[in-house]
Amino acid sequence: MDSKLLSIYKRLSSNLKWTSQTPLFETTRSSMSTTTTTTATNKKKKSKPIVVVSSNSIPNETVIPKMTRKLRRSLFSECLPFPFTNQSLIPILDKWDKENKSMMKFDLKGLIHNLRSRSRFTQALEVYEWVDKKGVFKFLPGDHAVQLDLIARVCGLDSAESYFCNLSDEDKTQKIYGTLCNCYRREGLTDKYMSLRQKMKEMGFVSTLLDYKDLMSFYASSNDHEKVHEVFSQMKDSGVSPDSFSYEVCINSYGGRSDVDGMERLLEEIENRTDISMKWRTYSVMANNYIKLGLSAKAVATLKKQEEKLNSKDGVGYNYLMSAYGRLGNKTELMRVWELVKVTFKGYRSRDYATIVGAHVRLGELEEAEKLLKEWASSITKYDFQVANVILTRYIERGLIERAETVLQDLVTTVMFSSPGSWAILASGYEQKDEMENATRCMKNALQQHESNKKWSPDAKLIGIILSWLGQNCEIEEVETFVGYLKAVIPVNRDMYHALIKASIRGEKEVDGILENMKADEIDEDEETKKILSFNETKPDEVCELY
Repeated sequence: MDSKLLSIYKRLSSNLKWTSQTPLFETTRSSMSTTTTTTATNKKKKSKPIVVVSSNSIPNETVIPKMTRKLRRSLFSECLPFPFTNQSLIPILDKWDKENKSMMKFDLKGLIHNLRSRSRFTQALEVYEWVDKKGVFKFLPGDHAVQLDLIARVCGLDSAESYFCNLSDEDKTQKIYGTLCNCYRREGLTDKYMSLRQKMKEMGFVSTLLDYKDLMSFYASSNDHEKVHEVFSQMKDSGVSPDSFSYEVCINSYGGRSDVDGMERLLEEIENRTDISMKWRTYSVMANNYIKLGLSAKAVATLKKQEEKLNSKDGVGYNYLMSAYGRLGNKTELMRVWELVKVTFKGYRSRDYATIVGAHVRLGELEEAEKLLKEWASSITKYDFQVANVILTRYIERGLIERAETVLQDLVTTVMFSSPGSWAILASGYEQKDEMENATRCMKNALQQHESNKKWSPDAKLIGIILSWLGQNCEIEEVETFVGYLKAVIPVNRDMYHALIKASIRGEKEVDGILENMKADEIDEDEETKKILSFNETKPDEVCELY
């Protein structure tokens, strides 16, 4: 037993870089044979952290001590539960760094992966930039590719292109070119996408499965179904074997053309492939197309096949089942899967509640939906309000705007918290019914809640409608109050000043100060501004008649 422990110690020592004087095992060889009583006593002592900062030198067979796993979970627990995606993780990382806590490369990369999977791209980019600044580990081509993707999502394509251009030729690998290509595809920049693909082809980069999948996705996003099938055939002819994703893109393409035979032919082909393990996602793609085409019986049969492929870790798969049965109006299967979810996943998730609540509203069972909403509010401690937003949106679609506001008011009373997005949904609903006073009131509530979710931004079209109404109907003090809230959320713009000018003219007040502020904000007078000002000498009521 002693020799085995010593062997593990030596192997770890040769591969790990120590940043503390604390040894991995505090006992010497002679002390390893101490009595059971001493060992038991030592176990009660607080373990010192295993300080490990590694690059790429840890071999696959290296045993990672349990303490490291605990530290990794602790880092995740501090960073991942944040209810709002706008909060910076830098203070947490700096705190860990200052306290000399262990942060291995795969700890940080695992954190980045989790943040990306939760669409928390700003925070993921923060972590990468922090790693780069601190020099925790050297970036590999894959790291550059991920950072490029994050920069494109968070800062825009101009910044992503600048990052790409500043990379060394050595770092401009096929992976980084492919990532930039994917960014162009995602933004629908056809010319740039095709130009870069041609360059990649000339460099010998367009030959892998990933490249074919990327091109198929590009044509699928533009609904060019013929091109999807053409690339799929080229892939096979080139000796590149399609994977599950390739089949799924092609199945969707057949579905887009209402070609059921083509869909089923591809499904049979992939089911007969011995080198591919059928995934539940492929069946979900088939079922989704059957539902769109109104083939309910075939959809249910396919969903049964999907369920057979699920295990206790496939939360997304079970969620899709509920969504699909809800769309089919199949309450029996919907509730069966919901009960299964409650048993399989002890901690209910907002995503599951959002799906089941939305399904009940779709079925017209409003009381049951509201009951589930209250159950959700009482069962969790962090609120992202996606469940509430689902029920609000569904109610507004049914013209039940007053009931939607009652639901939100009750929820706010229960959890003592609200979301700007929820109030904005109500504002949109009231605007659709031409109840502008209520729309303005709800939007004002949304703007006042902006601090709770700084990532939220109001719909520009809706804001324009509200500002126009304010300028035509309200006192200047009311307009100033609304604009004050709005300026704290979005940059000042011409519409704000137009509302202020119109309200001032209607109230027979001077507009010189407003025009000076407008000039100070570097907003020029356009034709509409001049048109509004031209009625400064007219009767105030005539200003409203023109807008």
